[in-house]
Amino acid sequence: VTSEVVDRVYKEYMGDAENPAQVRDGVLGAVGDVFFVTSAVEVARYHRDAGNPVYFYEFQHRPSSVEGVVPEFVKADHGAEIAFVFGKPFLAGDV
Repeated sequence: VTSEVVDRVYKEYMGDAENPAQVRDGVLGAVGDVFFVTSAVEVARYHRDAGNPVYFYEFQHRPSSVEGVVPEFVKADHGAEIAFVFGKPFLAGDV
């Protein structure tokens, strides 16, 4: 890996980070892209190349149920959209 690549990646994720929260957000963005986004894009391309329609989305809605459970900087964890897709917000009572 060349220093030019390292510089570009650093600028993409860290930008002009001036405090620990900005550094944290940059690191989380980089790690999330490495472990989730790149593999998801690769799988989507395989499906596309096989002639199938592909839909790609990023879910960032913070569920109210995580208040006080996860840190404020977390928008939506992996799999958080499942409850929204299958209707949990519309269920009554303890389920």
